[in-house]
Amino acid sequence: MKRLFSILAIACIMAFGTVNATTNANTTTTIVNTVVSAQEDGAADAEDLGFHQELKKRFIEGGPGFMGIVLLCLILGLAIAIERIIFLNLSTSNSKKLTQNVEDALASGGVEAAKEVCRNTKGPVASIFYQGLDRADEDIDAAEKAVVAYGGVQMGQLEKNVSWISLFIALAPMLGFMGTVIGMIQAFDKIEAAGDMQPSLVAGGIKVALLTTVFGLIVAIILQIFYNYIISKIDAIVNDMEDASITLMDLLVRHKK
Repeated sequence: MKRLFSILAIACIMAFGTVNATTNANTTTTIVNTVVSAQEDGAADAEDLGFHQELKKRFIEGGPGFMGIVLLCLILGLAIAIERIIFLNLSTSNSKKLTQNVEDALASGGVEAAKEVCRNTKGPVASIFYQGLDRADEDIDAAEKAVVAYGGVQMGQLEKNVSWISLFIALAPMLGFMGTVIGMIQAFDKIEAAGDMQPSLVAGGIKVALLTTVFGLIVAIILQIFYNYIISKIDAIVNDMEDASITLMDLLVRHKK
């Protein structure tokens, strides 16, 4: 929005400068250009306003029942998706740097120094490192089991509420198709009541059917894009966790030797 205002301001400044220059040359031409520019701006504003009015009109025509539920699916799905994206971005860390810091701490200060490094680092990789280092006094198998178990816990936290997004993705077009079926039933009811098939009788029901389907598919498409991004982000973090776990086991083996 700020970028749009900046562009409009620059355009107004340029137009103002052009008007001044033209006024010095020919006053009549300036007045004509100003009127034409105002008409074009008014037409653009009318088009923008018309789009929003048209969208609102189509939404209302689709029926408050199914369209409201479809809109609720979009709002809840976006809320969960945004929360997951923020959480996953905060969970992303530089595992190579963390591994190097843990290795240096093990070499200089031992296990406790390495654990302190993990405590001061955010993210699931640092938490897994801490669990493995906490079992460093035991054998390697115990440390490996702790890392695997806690990795499963961290994976569950990464995937939390993601299933709700997939539910809304499936639910929105299903509600749209249900609205389609109901709209067609209403159209045939009108045909049956009138005893004659006229386009004006079935147009309303068919329009409602198509609108609910369109809005349901739009909601599903929007949420599907967010869902795929979240899944790819989770896969990247999980792969990072697995690589870091293997590296940690190698560090513990070398430290014990």
